[in-house]
Amino acid sequence: MKKLMVGMALTATLATAVTPGFGSIGGNQEKAYAATVTYKVTASKLNVRSGAGTTYGIIGSVVKGQTLSVMSKSGSWYKINYNGRTGYVSSDYVQASGTATPPAESTTYTVTASTLNVRSGAGTNYASIGSVTKGQKLSVMSKSGSWYKINYNGRTGYVSSDYVQASGTATPPAESTTYTVTASTLNVRSGAGTNYASIGSVTKGQKLSVVSKSGSWYKINYNGRTGYVSSDYVQASATASPKLVVDSFKTLGNAQQVILVTADNYDTKSAKIQTFEKVDGKWKQVLTANGILGQKGFALSKKEGDMESPTGKYTIGTAFGRYANPGTKLPYRKITANDVWVDDSKSSLYNTWQQKPANGRWTSAENMDIPAYDYGFVINYNESRTPGKGSAIFFHVGTNYTAGCTATSKEQVVSILKWLNPEKNPVIIQSPVSELDKY
Repeated sequence: MKKLMVGMALTATLATAVTPGFGSIGGNQEKAYAATVTYKVTASKLNVRSGAGTTYGIIGSVVKGQTLSVMSKSGSWYKINYNGRTGYVSSDYVQASGTATPPAESTTYTVTASTLNVRSGAGTNYASIGSVTKGQKLSVMSKSGSWYKINYNGRTGYVSSDYVQASGTATPPAESTTYTVTASTLNVRSGAGTNYASIGSVTKGQKLSVVSKSGSWYKINYNGRTGYVSSDYVQASATASPKLVVDSFKTLGNAQQVILVTADNYDTKSAKIQTFEKVDGKWKQVLTANGILGQKGFALSKKEGDMESPTGKYTIGTAFGRYANPGTKLPYRKITANDVWVDDSKSSLYNTWQQKPANGRWTSAENMDIPAYDYGFVINYNESRTPGKGSAIFFHVGTNYTAGCTATSKEQVVSILKWLNPEKNPVIIQSPVSELDKY
């Protein structure tokens, strides 16, 4: 089906790019004029819509050769001034002549997590320097991997982009980039072209503060004023993404999804839950959440009834819940009023899911039809069902402490259930931070 075709010319005055060159500083300083860019549509008629997409209503149309003022670009749409109101036209049918690019549509960044750590670097291995709360607006400077660089109380901080919602259709800030001069001497000019006067120079290896790019010129901050240098003699290198903790693990085998549960030491019941997924051969962090362990923390050697959570690496078993499948790809079992998990070490059914009545098959079992098990999954611990070694080890809903399981909020449990994919051989690793080198 052909796209709706509309034609018109759009004219906008936009900032020019910088012009570099070699040579001595000299000549009269010239004023950097803004570059005039004309946007000309090739179709006969083009709808003007109330928003940046074909799902928005049509508020009018423009015709081939008509001139409009372009305010910004959002994805494949131009935001324009249409008869005194804001409208949007598809950039697919608009031809732009000139080198400048319309400014990006402004975007609002809002925290979606109840509490989100602000870290000193782009990774969970960096120290927390504070936190932001749900609904808070953030001043985002750039994006690096899955982290947003923000202005936090006058200093630089980083937050996970997984818990920040960008409203609007603009693309998030580009990944942080370092710009380095490669020429022995490079003129800084007053405008984007060699016809502009040189206002100074920079030297090989010097780092530049680049404001924008226009054509083959970088607009830079030069000693507190605006200058332009040729991009031919400036090397832009993207900042490397920080190394993730799972990158150093050597026991993951063919696992492509990892749930990592860590605590500061063996004796704390507070835990950090992180999820990671391997995409195109590289690990990517997906989620970070607060969690809880057994009342007495992690176990050095797990025993039945010790109120401690086992450490180690385990596969993921059946997902379960008291309600319908929330959307997990794991095998899912809905809990009934008769479901129990046998914790009687003397029973031949020890550490298995059964249904009442017991009929002498066990003397004790844990009731499954409780709020903590609204949603969860089985951690495949003690699959050999060694008597006394521990039973009913789950990942489930909880806010205080557990009897030996791992728990977090219902929202996070459901999110993880939806994310887990048995085809990616997911595993869960539980460990004090000091012992992660075991994995």
